[in-house]
Amino acid sequence: MVSLRACVNKWGSALPLLLVLWDLHYEGAECGINAEVEKQLEMGKKLLAAGQLADALSHFHAAIEGDSDNYLAYYRRATVYLAMGKSKAAIRDLSKVVELKQDFTSARLQRGNLLLKQGKFDEAEEDFKTVLQSNPGDKDETEARSQLMKSDEMQRLQSQAQSAFLKGDYYAVIGLLDEILGVCVWDAELRELRAECYIKEGQPRKAIGDLKAAAKLKSDNTEAFYKISTIYYQLGDQEQSLSEVRECLKLDQDHKECFSHYKRVKKLNKQIMSAEDLIQEGRYQDAIDKYETVMKMETQIPVYTTRAKERICHCLSTNQQSTEAIRLCTEVLQLEPDNMNILRDRAAAYLLEEQYEEAIRDYEAAKELSDNDQQIQEDLERAQRLFKQSQKRDYYKILGVKRNANKQEIVKAYRKLAMQWHPDNFQDEEEKKKAEKKFIDIAAAKEVLTDPEMRRKFDEGEDPLDAESQQGGGNPFHRSWNSWQGFDPFSSGGPFKFKFHFN
Repeated sequence: MVSLRACVNKWGSALPLLLVLWDLHYEGAECGINAEVEKQLEMGKKLLAAGQLADALSHFHAAIEGDSDNYLAYYRRATVYLAMGKSKAAIRDLSKVVELKQDFTSARLQRGNLLLKQGKFDEAEEDFKTVLQSNPGDKDETEARSQLMKSDEMQRLQSQAQSAFLKGDYYAVIGLLDEILGVCVWDAELRELRAECYIKEGQPRKAIGDLKAAAKLKSDNTEAFYKISTIYYQLGDQEQSLSEVRECLKLDQDHKECFSHYKRVKKLNKQIMSAEDLIQEGRYQDAIDKYETVMKMETQIPVYTTRAKERICHCLSTNQQSTEAIRLCTEVLQLEPDNMNILRDRAAAYLLEEQYEEAIRDYEAAKELSDNDQQIQEDLERAQRLFKQSQKRDYYKILGVKRNANKQEIVKAYRKLAMQWHPDNFQDEEEKKKAEKKFIDIAAAKEVLTDPEMRRKFDEGEDPLDAESQQGGGNPFHRSWNSWQGFDPFSSGGPFKFKFHFN
C-alpha cells in the first residue's frame, strides 16, 4: 500500500502544508488505486493457494487493469494460466514480466522451461544463459544449467530422428520422438511427425492421439483435423470422421480437401443411419437394400463392405432367413474370426436350422470374447437345452417343418402325415403298432406347435408335454391308441363321433 509519506515525498516537502494536503486529496485517488491493486493481488494469491483458479484469475485481471506496469500481477497471473493449462497465455505474461523487470530471473527461468516444452530450443537457451549470467551460484542457476544440458540433448535426439525418418526407419523415429516429447510435450510439429510415423507403421489409432494434441497446440490447424477425419474414415468410423471434418470447416469453410471429404462422408453416413433406423423398425429387407447401396457407394475402403455384410447378416438372422445368414456370417468370420456380433447372429441362424452343436460352438466363442454378457450366457444355455431336447422328441422334426414355420404350414404338414400314418392304413399287426406310435407323436407335435404358449416353452428347450406328464396331468398323447381311434386329421385335433376310413 502507498503510504502518506510516499505521497508527500512525491510532491516535495517544500510545499506549504495546506497545499500538500490539497494535493493529497487528489493524489488519494492514485494511492487508493494502488491500495486496491495490492488488495486484488492478495485476494488472488489466497484463491490460487486454495485452488480456486478462475476466481484467482479474475483478481489478477483486476490488478493488471489497476496497474498495467505491475510485474508481480503479471507473474501471478502467469502462474494461474499455467495451472489452467494455458501455456501460451502464461508465456505472454512472463514475457511482460521480463520486459518490466529484467532482473527477475525466476520469471525468465520459468519462460525458458515453457519454451523448452514447446520445442523452441534457441529461445529457451537464451533465457537459461541469461539466468546463468545473472545469478551465479543460486538455485535458479543450478536449474538453468540443468535445463540447458537437457535442451542440448533434445536437439541431438531430434537430429537423429530426422536422419532416421529420411532413411524410412519409422520405428526408430518413434522411439526417439517418444524421448523428446517426454520433455517437449507441447511441440506440435514433433507430434505431427510421430503421427505420420505411426501411420507408416500401421498404428493409425496412435496417430490420432498425436494429431488431436497437435490440433490443440497449433492455432487453426486445419490439416490436423483433416488427417484425423480421414483416419477415422479409413477405420470405418464415419460418424467420428464427420465430426472431425466439421471442425476443419469451422476453421476454414473454403478448405478444398475438407469440403470434398465432408460431402463424401456425409453421404455415406446418411445411408448407414437410414439402414440402422430401418433395422430398429423391423424392416429388415429394406435395411439390407440400404447396406447393399453402402457397399456400392464405398468400394475403396474394405471395412465398409465388411461392416455392411455384418449388418446384413444380422438382418437375415433376425428375419429368420437362416441359410443366407449362415453363408454371409461365415464369409465375414473368415475376415474377422473374433467378431462377437457375427458369432451370435450365426449361432441364432444355426438354431433355426437345428444345427445345435454348431450354435453352441458359436455362442461359446462369443462368450469368451464378451465381458460377462448375460444375454450371451442365456442364449448359450438355451442352445444347450435345445440340443438335449433334440436327442429326445423334436416336434418340428416329427412334422418335418422348420422352427420358423407358421401355423398354416404346421397344420398342413400334420394333415399330410396323419393321413399317411393313420393305423387304419396298415393291416400287419407290427406295422399297425408302429403306425399308432407315429400317429400319436404327430398329433402331439401338432398340439404343441399350434398352441402359442406350449410352442414358446418348447422353443426355450422345455417339452411341455413331458412337464405335464411329470405333474400328473394325464396328458392325452401318452395314452394308448385305443383312446384315439376315430381321430380326424382334418378336425381341430380332438376325437370325433365317427370313424374315419381310408380307401
